[in-house]
This record gives sequence, C-alpha cells and structure tokens, in this order.
Amino acid sequence: MEDERSVAVDLARPTFPHLPRDEFCERAICCDHGVPPQEQKYTLFAANNYAATLRDLKRFEEARSLLRRTMPVARRVHGTSDELTLRMRKIFAEALYMDTCATFDDLREAVAILEETERIARRVFGGAHPLTTYIEASLQDAQAALRARETPPARSV
Repeated sequence: MEDERSVAVDLARPTFPHLPRDEFCERAICCDHGVPPQEQKYTLFAANNYAATLRDLKRFEEARSLLRRTMPVARRVHGTSDELTLRMRKIFAEALYMDTCATFDDLREAVAILEETERIARRVFGGAHPLTTYIEASLQDAQAALRARETPPARSV
C-alpha cells in the first residue's frame, strides 16, 4: 500500500510544488471522500497518459516501470475487463516490442499480453470497438517483430 501511495504522490506532485512533502501527502490522502489517491480513476488516467507519452518519446524503460506499478492497482480496483486496464496493458506491451533493445523474451511477452488483451476487449466491447481494433493492430505489429527476430537473416553468397 505504501508503494501505491508513493506512485500517486509522485504523479500528482508537480501540481502542488509549493507544499512541503508531508503536507502534500496528507492532502492527497484525504481528498476524494477517503478514496486513496492511487485508486482514483483520474490518477490512473494520468498515469496511463503519462506512460503513453513516454512510449511515444521512446522512453520505453520509464513507461514500463510506471505501468508495472500502476497496472496492478487498475486491475485490482477496476477489474481486468475495464477499458483503462486494457489500455494500460496495450501500452505496456507496446513499450516492450517497440524497444530496439527488446529481447526475444520481451517480444514473446508482448505478443502474449496483446493476445490476452485482444480476447478480453473482443468479449467485452466487440470486434468493431476502436480499442479492440487498436489492440489488434498492435498485436499484428508485435507478431511481425517476433517473426523478424525468429527468422535468421539470409546469408549472401
């Protein structure tokens, strides 16, 4: 719980830079009718948006680190079928397979995550939902990256 609280404090800290850390933490913990800040939907949305920005900036390790801390909270609070949870999983998988330093295991993990996420999105939202189609496109990209890594380069004679 302390870990989750520090995630929320770190995410919201730039909003209140003038407050001493202890006072800021106390205010953050007491807001929104007793719901801890790391479990508030807007905090998770902010974490998701920040992770997407980090991915877009190719700061993959930072995106993965953030999502490793926030995805379990989203899953626990909102469930595995929640749209935000599915979006976080998609961004995490993209941060795995888009990284030029990705290992073979990273690529396999990304494909596995996207396959599971796509099944859940299809069941919950249907095949025509935009999130489902975005996940499918990411899955195809991850599978292509995995195939490229599996295929040995052609030797020239």
